[in-house]
Amino acid sequence: MNDRVAPPSLEELDLGECLRLIAPGGIGRVGFTTASGPVILPVTYTMYDKSVLFRTALGGPLDEDLSTGVQGVELKVAFEVDDFDSERRTGWSVLIQGAAHRVSSEEELAAVQASGVEPWAGGERRLYVRITPVQVTGRRVTRS
Repeated sequence: MNDRVAPPSLEELDLGECLRLIAPGGIGRVGFTTASGPVILPVTYTMYDKSVLFRTALGGPLDEDLSTGVQGVELKVAFEVDDFDSERRTGWSVLIQGAAHRVSSEEELAAVQASGVEPWAGGERRLYVRITPVQVTGRRVTRS
């Protein structure tokens, strides 16, 4: 270890700090289980009505693999956002666990379309997915 690098300190973040850190939106990662095993995919997200909201392509992995095929039954997923400074060896991460809700009603769809979430990936991204947090945890690594 470099003698000039201060020892790390790990801090557990409270709910308020977690939500503050992810509030601006940006890039996050959705983790879920598929028939072939665990998958983690990056998405562009925004916070909407206390939920994570992102758009994806119909027929893509986040469409097909997040569908249970049973009305009202939603898959549980993990959603992670982080920010790191590799040079200083500091950073934070926030983990949200909850159900992936496919926005399908006309009323809800009209509301989320005004959220302004814009995917970076090209092509049609007409499916909106909301993750309503059941559990939110976060950690921060600092150096004195």
